[in-house]
Amino acid sequence: VSDAQVVVEFENGNFNFTFPNPKNVSEFSMTLFKGHEKEEICAFHLSQERVLPKSNVTYCQTQNSGTSTTFILKNLEKNHIDVYTYDLEIFLPPPYIDCCLKETYLYIQDKEDCFSLGLMSWIIIGLITFGIFCVCFAVACCLRNKNQKCETNSHEFNSEYMPMAAVNAAKKTRI
Repeated sequence: VSDAQVVVEFENGNFNFTFPNPKNVSEFSMTLFKGHEKEEICAFHLSQERVLPKSNVTYCQTQNSGTSTTFILKNLEKNHIDVYTYDLEIFLPPPYIDCCLKETYLYIQDKEDCFSLGLMSWIIIGLITFGIFCVCFAVACCLRNKNQKCETNSHEFNSEYMPMAAVNAAKKTRI
């Protein structure tokens, strides 16, 4: 029991807690607790070659090989941040032994935070681009209107370009 090393791995979005099974023991139980209140999350009981996995939550599964027991925590969210404690109970052979193997603090970064930050930056970029487009459109409209005014003023019918034909300026109809 004193040599038991818990291996914590993060793989494919899951946390795996792997314990070596105690040697020369015919009946034992391993339990994973959450928080300082020691809420039981998963348990695994091995007796006379019968394996009894138990899970009180949907995000925990147990796996056992002949040499180790693994608790797999899946689909964790920000509310799963806490201290996780592993407890080993040895029933046979006597004497009964109950020991806490290790405590591990898990920090889970919320997936929504990453998404909302990315979405917010795209919204800001979109608004800035839209603002620049609106300013460019307004400037183009102003320049177009100014050019049209200049063109109407430059077409005088009695100008120096037509000195031979003295014509009264035709009135444009306004609708």
